[in-house]
Amino acid sequence: MNKVILIGNLTKDPELRYTPNGVAVATFTVAVNRPRTNQAGEKETDFINIVAWQKLADLCASYLRKGRQAAIEGRMQTRSYDNKEGKKMYVTEVVAENVKFLDGNKEDRKPANNDFDPFGDPFANAGKPINISDDDLPF
Repeated sequence: MNKVILIGNLTKDPELRYTPNGVAVATFTVAVNRPRTNQAGEKETDFINIVAWQKLADLCASYLRKGRQAAIEGRMQTRSYDNKEGKKMYVTEVVAENVKFLDGNKEDRKPANNDFDPFGDPFANAGKPINISDDDLPF
């Protein structure tokens, strides 16, 4: 089983890129505090690299900012590449499958393109008419 769940704060804004095929990929790092102190009585922090793909990458790039707290659920992945000197380098990262945005003020909660709002109340419009045409119905 390969399952990772983290809660941490972003160390910088997510970096959004696109593959040559146009697939969105966002990378960012979260700082996660360890539950215990070290021998000197100090809290230690792990800095964990996160990769999100496709729509999740777009959402992370739209909503997450440096310092914001997020919960990440995903899987651990290790990959390798050869650096400029020809030395094999290994990278361990978490591939995000689900991200929850845990804090932020209302001004930060509006997406740039008025798309899905992960902070919003899913029942805010309950009982109100839905604007939908017969062409949108699957039956």
